[in-house]
Amino acid sequence: MPTPNPTGACSPSALITRRRLLSAGGLGMLGLTMPRFLRATEQQGLEKLVARAKSVIFCFQWGGPSHLETFDMKPDAPEGIRGFHKPIKSSADGIWVSERLPKTAKVMDKVTLVRSVHHTMKNHNSAGYYALSGHAPPSDDQRLKDSPDLFPAYSSVVDALAPLRGEIPTATTFPYIVSDGSITPGQKASFLGKEHDPFVILRDPSARDFALPELSLPSGVSYERLNARRELQKLVDSQTRLLDFSAEARGIESYYDKALSMLHSEKLRAAFDLTKEPDKVRDAYGRSPYGQSLLMARRLVEAGVKFVTVNFAQSIGGQSTTEGGWDTHGFNDTRMFPIIEKFHLPITEQTLPTFLTDLDERGLLDETLVVWVGEFGRTPRINKNISRDHWPQCYTALLAGGGVKRGYVHGASDKNGEHPADKPVKPDDLAATMYHLLGIRPDTEVHDVVNRPVPISYGKVIHDIIA
Repeated sequence: MPTPNPTGACSPSALITRRRLLSAGGLGMLGLTMPRFLRATEQQGLEKLVARAKSVIFCFQWGGPSHLETFDMKPDAPEGIRGFHKPIKSSADGIWVSERLPKTAKVMDKVTLVRSVHHTMKNHNSAGYYALSGHAPPSDDQRLKDSPDLFPAYSSVVDALAPLRGEIPTATTFPYIVSDGSITPGQKASFLGKEHDPFVILRDPSARDFALPELSLPSGVSYERLNARRELQKLVDSQTRLLDFSAEARGIESYYDKALSMLHSEKLRAAFDLTKEPDKVRDAYGRSPYGQSLLMARRLVEAGVKFVTVNFAQSIGGQSTTEGGWDTHGFNDTRMFPIIEKFHLPITEQTLPTFLTDLDERGLLDETLVVWVGEFGRTPRINKNISRDHWPQCYTALLAGGGVKRGYVHGASDKNGEHPADKPVKPDDLAATMYHLLGIRPDTEVHDVVNRPVPISYGKVIHDIIA
């Protein structure tokens, strides 16, 4: 029996009017039986959904950035909640951001802020899976591991339902696979099959010797020689041995024809070649792994890639001023505010406004949806370590381009930033909105590991944010 959709969303076949259903009774004489009529109706429904975005760039802020120190500050909250930074006006009426983000404030007229995202997962792996797949995990368990029972990554759904044909991969992920003790689920294709895994790059694009040997032919081997499937198999085997440090990077071995196209693609190699960018542009993005990854993401959507995931960090971090994610509890005699002031906020201040402005000036932003979000926010109340803990009950997501409004705020948190006060949004709804903007119906069904039909999203499209 199909899994019920708790949102109440109907499939296209359920949206048939009574008049159309009655008229179908006479169509049998014309050879259009009821099943064929339902399929035709479904196809018509699919045709009506027009993609607003050609691509999505999902900027995943692993570890959980504080909404109160970025895009939902509470300067009037009591001491111990409001933090130590002041808000400043931005380029968008009514939107104030942290004083530590003055350049970012100038691009707020390009974005939508969703200030009412919430869920109940307090552990990184379970919350991370929710953020990366749009599906709530079976339990809030830090030991949650990847399993065929769990839902696939957004990128894999897009590859399965709206794949590119030819030399360009539908989806890519870099420069890390995120983990916390174990690899966080929701980053691969799961029950959709390994052939729909994103093309994963686990190399630092800011490194001087950055290169992708997996996209290069071995010495002495011509492309023509590889046209035979047996030779291609040998090549893929040899190429994936170059990537033994990363099982996740071996998705290329599952679709040989795609591998051959990618190996022969000058366009794809050029997209990954950051040396083609002027030093001025590379410097503007910042010579960090994250900054250069965002630059590479821009180049890949220019080449036609549909879904790019850029992970801020591999680990949850939070105790270093030079690396790691946003998990700033104040453990081991560290303190949140000096850490984010020296590392997280400066990187955000350099990359986010540069990235959005670059996309906009190149005419890419209107057709590229950017999503900047973590797996949760941080506690409104500052802890005894003068830091903030996990807080999934309310946090902020930033979206830009790809059909969403500019200079807009959707929803609101309460006076202390603890809970949604207006228009609550779940990760399911963000997922449904991303699919909708890509022209994919969120109620489209796929089959899970036991062959049950399940929708790609149980969420509701956030129509209010669509321009």
